[in-house]
Amino acid sequence: MSQNSSNSLINLGNLSKPADTLIKKVSDAVGGLFAPYQVKRMAKAEAEAAMIKAQSKTEITDLHRRAVHRWIEEEAQRQKNMEDITAKALPQLDEKATPDSVEDDWLVNFFDKSRIVSDNEMQELWSRVLAGEANTPGTYSKRTVNFLSDLDKADAELFAKLCGFGWMIGYVVPLVFDVQAEIYNKHGINFNSLSHLESIGLVQFDSVASLVQRNLPKKFTVHYYGKLLKLEMPKDSDNELGIGKVLLTKIGQELAPICGSESVEGFREYVMNQWKQYLPKSETV
Repeated sequence: MSQNSSNSLINLGNLSKPADTLIKKVSDAVGGLFAPYQVKRMAKAEAEAAMIKAQSKTEITDLHRRAVHRWIEEEAQRQKNMEDITAKALPQLDEKATPDSVEDDWLVNFFDKSRIVSDNEMQELWSRVLAGEANTPGTYSKRTVNFLSDLDKADAELFAKLCGFGWMIGYVVPLVFDVQAEIYNKHGINFNSLSHLESIGLVQFDSVASLVQRNLPKKFTVHYYGKLLKLEMPKDSDNELGIGKVLLTKIGQELAPICGSESVEGFREYVMNQWKQYLPKSETV
């Protein structure tokens, strides 16, 4: 594998051990991903050789030449996309990342689905999946990767807005208590958008009943973007807590931590008001 940065989209010098391991792992799995970046030249040479060989059998037309040229350009762009996604993933690797443990089949499937992604923001999302899998192999299922390949940018942005209302209550729960409330609607979260997210498989949405989390202890702590909130329930055990109308699916749970969501101003206070009967005296709304 060449270390010449002028021939590659990624400077391979001075990489951390996990980053170097990931590059080697990816290269082995998908066929020299980080070989010197000469895709156009190599593809053109191979295509021209095929033309010469075929010329004895049939006349090469302008249509053939245009088809070969399109193929060369498409493959070069796909190569660039794969390298860009991997380059974006490298700074996100933990020191204790174990890229060697990522399954080859997972990597092949990942790059088969992600190689057509050229939008920068969507590449960032894909890079977080790659880094997350390298950090903790088994984090992202093939099903989630396949789902991501069909996810529109607008849907990804909508999901990130929903996750801005997500609290950690053992797992991520978007607390949507009232689909008509302004705090949700001004961020694009309403009946129609939640129904859409349910239709594509990211959430479960019950527009009628309110969901509850059961079997809770008397005292426990929940989190909202690093801010803790202590709750005190009425019974010593087997308590229930209303958590609104939305739950994330398994795919939604896998994508929530990396979707790029941000906390919503005033939402912590909004939730505290919803749960005010469970707040200890030390907590105020």
